[in-house]
Amino acid sequence: MGSLPDLTRSIHVRVLDASPADATRAATVCARLSGAVADPLVYSDPRQCLDALSDASADVLIIDIETAGGDEALARFAVRSPGAIIIATSSHGSVTQAMNAMRAGAHDFIAKPFTLDALMSKVQAQLDGRRPQLQPQSARRDTPAMRQMDPASRAPIGRFTGTSQLMTGVYNQIGRLAPSDAPVFITGESGTGKSLCAEAIHVLSGRAGNRFVSINCAGLSVERIDTELFGDGSEAYPGATAQAAGGTLFLDEVNELDLSLQAKLLLLLQDKGLAKPEDGAPSSLRIMCSSSRDPLAEVATGRLREDLYYRLNVLPVHLPPLRERREDILPLALEFLTRFAGEDRRSFRGFDADAEARLEAYAWPGNVRQLENTIRQIVVMNNGTAVTYDMLPHFIREASARARLGSDEARERRRPARGARPLAAIEPLWAQERRIIEDALDAFDGNIALAAAALEISPSTIYRKKQSWSERSAAM
Repeated sequence: MGSLPDLTRSIHVRVLDASPADATRAATVCARLSGAVADPLVYSDPRQCLDALSDASADVLIIDIETAGGDEALARFAVRSPGAIIIATSSHGSVTQAMNAMRAGAHDFIAKPFTLDALMSKVQAQLDGRRPQLQPQSARRDTPAMRQMDPASRAPIGRFTGTSQLMTGVYNQIGRLAPSDAPVFITGESGTGKSLCAEAIHVLSGRAGNRFVSINCAGLSVERIDTELFGDGSEAYPGATAQAAGGTLFLDEVNELDLSLQAKLLLLLQDKGLAKPEDGAPSSLRIMCSSSRDPLAEVATGRLREDLYYRLNVLPVHLPPLRERREDILPLALEFLTRFAGEDRRSFRGFDADAEARLEAYAWPGNVRQLENTIRQIVVMNNGTAVTYDMLPHFIREASARARLGSDEARERRRPARGARPLAAIEPLWAQERRIIEDALDAFDGNIALAAAALEISPSTIYRKKQSWSERSAAM
């Protein structure tokens, strides 16, 4: 769920592959893409490629997983260039490899050897799917009245979608706050589309012609985040705060920032350089941020500075979870099905009645991101004109089976207890969490990033839990 490339300029493509033949083949795809495409840049060294991404943005990254250093290394490219479309390639093609690559941040996967047509189709589909459903930026900047029109009439905004009453309210809110330069604080559960919301605000603002820079504050070391945000002290890499000058800096999961970096961010917000100049030009930088947890609860626990919270929470936006807007589930599922079926050349046209009922009934704890990944998995693993119940992933079918037993269990609970369960048999919540997380780590050979993706939590959550277990053990 990434950024919207500016299709009013040339598309910039970068290729990372240690094989000269494969790199040349991947670069050749540029000549087949529609629209203006700049000459591709090819790298065989992942460090050089990462460094280059610090200096200039890319719209499309075609990355060989083995050259990058594996799925965990692939995630670093997603963090460094959050607005880029990432196509992962590998000579070890498998469904597991493809899913792992997409968990690491890739938008699609193609196994080697691949044809130019196959690669071109995947890249073009991603570009077409992320084309803004708005006027060109040059027109937008000269028509501020357009930003004040009823946002419901222009929904969906890019890939930030949903037509329910709750989402219409969000679109109205976006339309009102987009022209402002004040900070925005977006809250909502993981997978609700907070980064897409931030980008929609940027696209509809007077800053749309300048950069939208996104930094994921979770799962990286203090030193790494410090460098990403504020630079390394050299002119070669001034940091995201400088790269976003005149545009927007989006801090995803800002509550995950170390307190020392929160202090630096507070100083940045207090800096007069962010104030609007007298000539009426946009301020040097607009800051937006997000949190998947209640920010006031984070303030209460000391993980988020109170003074920073009130500086950031000038214009709050809350995104509702998918279970609270169930009328959006089937339209979103059909949108994803149509897109993925086109990319993978499948015949799917829709869902049968049973599959629709199960999709609507499921709670979707991972929200829109989980729904999107689920439909992607269905398309990859199956084919047909309609998605049936048997094609649904096990977790949805299992939830349906549990729901069928629910009424019987409820009746049983209403009966007088014949023997209460011993209190000692109840496992503490922290112990259940530990067992679940350790099982996930075992399944992924200790890879915290992949385990976190499977559990749909941030890597920093696992680090925090492991630390709390150590402290608990030391206290016993």
